[in-house]
Amino acid sequence: MYHERTQSEVRARRLRGVVVTLVVLVIMAAIVVGVLAFQKTAREQGATSIRESILATAMQCYAIEGSYPASLAHLEDVYGLTVNHHDYVINYEWFADNVPPSVAVSVR
Repeated sequence: MYHERTQSEVRARRLRGVVVTLVVLVIMAAIVVGVLAFQKTAREQGATSIRESILATAMQCYAIEGSYPASLAHLEDVYGLTVNHHDYVINYEWFADNVPPSVAVSVR
């Protein structure tokens, strides 16, 4: 049997469609914001980890050679330190053989 929809039924159906669409869009936006926040936190933690690795390798160099390395390249070449130069900017400042270097790592 055929039942013709009234104006109020048509409006209610459209309203439900709009509400469902808006809810889906809000959920998708929340997911995107969450993923971006997670990526930012992960990159910042990566910078901290890289800094700690550089300092630990410099300490190892000091223990073996008796002096801190004058450059980051020395740690990479001799001690096998690998650093992601593409994603991070590393500022390695050496002052003297017996003074630990100053290391700052920031996300690009």
